[in-house]
Amino acid sequence: MPTHIFPKSQRLKSRKKLQQVFAEGKSVRTKDLRLVYLAEKNGITGVKCGVGLSTRNFKHAVDRNRIKRLLREAYRLQQHDLKKYAEDHPVDLSLFLLYTGRDLPQYEDIYENVGVVLQKLQKALHAAVPENT
Repeated sequence: MPTHIFPKSQRLKSRKKLQQVFAEGKSVRTKDLRLVYLAEKNGITGVKCGVGLSTRNFKHAVDRNRIKRLLREAYRLQQHDLKKYAEDHPVDLSLFLLYTGRDLPQYEDIYENVGVVLQKLQKALHAAVPENT
């Protein structure tokens, strides 16, 4: 049974790694969510994820913090297939979830969008496997 945890060791916080993800990474999107990812084969297996959104769309820190909290929670509950993929194929995944909507979302909408974008990510990763091997 998978444990539903998202400790700090699995969060993407390094400025250098974030810059690399945005410079070299690819992205998949849904209506209100964009996922930028970078898959590397460097012997280290694991998944690190960060979340963010634009200050331009949400002026109040309270709103930004709530959306980031919702994003982290939705990712925490749906991350298991991604972790399994990273273990099966020795790959290091760095992800960054960006909320691009302009309205305060409900949790159900965030949960659904995160699920869809993670499925799109898995399809993209499976499509890229034959090229890398």
